[in-house]
Amino acid sequence: MTTSHTQAIKILRPDSITAGERAIAIEVPVAIEIDGLGYAVMMMTPANLEEFSTGFLLTERLADSADDVRDIDIFEAEAGWIVRVGLSDRCKGRIHDRVRHRTSDTSCGLCGISGLEQLRKPVSRTPPKPDTPVDALFAALGGLRAHQPLNAATGAIHAAAACDREGRIVSAYEDVGRHNALDKLVGGIAIKGQPIDGFILVTSRISFEMVDKALIAGAPMLVGISAPTSLAIDHARGHGLTLLALARSDAILVVNDPWDVFA
Repeated sequence: MTTSHTQAIKILRPDSITAGERAIAIEVPVAIEIDGLGYAVMMMTPANLEEFSTGFLLTERLADSADDVRDIDIFEAEAGWIVRVGLSDRCKGRIHDRVRHRTSDTSCGLCGISGLEQLRKPVSRTPPKPDTPVDALFAALGGLRAHQPLNAATGAIHAAAACDREGRIVSAYEDVGRHNALDKLVGGIAIKGQPIDGFILVTSRISFEMVDKALIAGAPMLVGISAPTSLAIDHARGHGLTLLALARSDAILVVNDPWDVFA
């Protein structure tokens, strides 16, 4: 799947105008059909769609495990991409309870929710206590760039990475949408049966939905390069998720530390 293309540009400088080329990230609509019903259209990078679909169904609470996601059929159509997914028998009824036609974009993961009561989805488990030394956090930050080839080419891409206790990045995904990148990561680790023993590192703003996805992934800790929202902090505190933000090479902000790991 092609994720970028080259476009001719002009480069303006104080004393000159020169011609050049720039890699541009590809963004396309991806329609998600579940058991024959249209559920969502996501604007995203057309790569790792199997991982994305699995993670999306897990974080939407339509599936409980990667084994519940069956018969993934991915194909390109004239207007974009279509992903057709079947659910296991134990999960089939959920789509009929929640189906709606919705369009989501990269700025919001809540489009299509019909009532505020749907915002509070149950989280069945409490995150484990983090066991990650401070130097591992900075090691992951320093190594993340090497796992962002599409962003290096285009400068327009978010990333989500699973890191171990030593700060090694064991899995990473990119997408034009920050929610999509994290859903790809959630799906990828679920398919591999690879629990996160360290933390999730994301390059974007930490919103309510990003915290919620980290909780579904069972991560001990969520670390963001950008800042959190108030609702994200409340959600992390309500479920015992260790939350770090504004991660930079010289400092990281501890926002929620329920285990007093960083006391």
